[in-house]
Amino acid sequence: MFQSIVSYGLAVGAVYALIGITYNVMYSASRVFSFTAGMLGMLGGVLGALFIHQWGINAVLGFVAVLACGAALGLVTEILTVRPVLKSVEQHLYVLSTLAFALMIQQVTAIEFGTEAQPFPPLLPLDPNLGAGWLDQKLWLPIVACAVTIGGLEFLYRKTLVGRAFLAIAEDSYAARALGLPETQLRMASFALAGVIGTLAGFTGAQMLLAFFGNQSILNFYGFVPVALGGMGSNRGAVIGGLALGLFQQAANFLVGGIFAAVAVFAVFIVVLLLRPEGLAGAAAARRV
Repeated sequence: MFQSIVSYGLAVGAVYALIGITYNVMYSASRVFSFTAGMLGMLGGVLGALFIHQWGINAVLGFVAVLACGAALGLVTEILTVRPVLKSVEQHLYVLSTLAFALMIQQVTAIEFGTEAQPFPPLLPLDPNLGAGWLDQKLWLPIVACAVTIGGLEFLYRKTLVGRAFLAIAEDSYAARALGLPETQLRMASFALAGVIGTLAGFTGAQMLLAFFGNQSILNFYGFVPVALGGMGSNRGAVIGGLALGLFQQAANFLVGGIFAAVAVFAVFIVVLLLRPEGLAGAAAARRV
């Protein structure tokens, strides 16, 4: 039982962490909390099953196609739901614009793909006798994807000029514009990157979660929890929060099960935010008095 809790907890937690990173990447470039992260995760599984399982496309080509669709959806999200809001005085309207877009995509997915959960094919042709415990690819694929993503983002932000430009926009967009940085183009690139990360989360986690349009709301909420626990804008915090959430959720499922497990997750979430409103890895914001 302990091995199942840890293996499934880390795998599911890695998916939640990737969705949390998707939230952060979009937020850092625009200061808009886009509610399309769960939509991207849901589409990663649905499009992957469509391309590979139904259309018979090679797994590698299907994977690349899913990430390309994610990047395109990220760009569409920025152009249709974020950019008009940033020009408005009432900038809190992004709550409605991003949520409406995500719900519209969810309904289109339900109509075109169906409302029943579909199986997701194994991505790697491994020996079936190795499909137990930690060697099961559905358990280690999300963890590997999460590790590669966080490592890639650290390299991007710390070692490249484009990454430093992203950090400058996130820190102070007005000063960045004064220095001549192309804010709009950087924001578009950031949303495209978020689209890739979000669909990567859904694609690598689909063997556990299945290809199902209803995963959108689950990933939207459970992907937000790591952001709140780890601190807004902290990708490392999102990883820590996501893995902790996955482990706690699986332990609660084994110990109490059903609705009580969800209640336990909510309870711990509220307690942590009451004790540390800035998140486990966040820093308390200075307030002028």
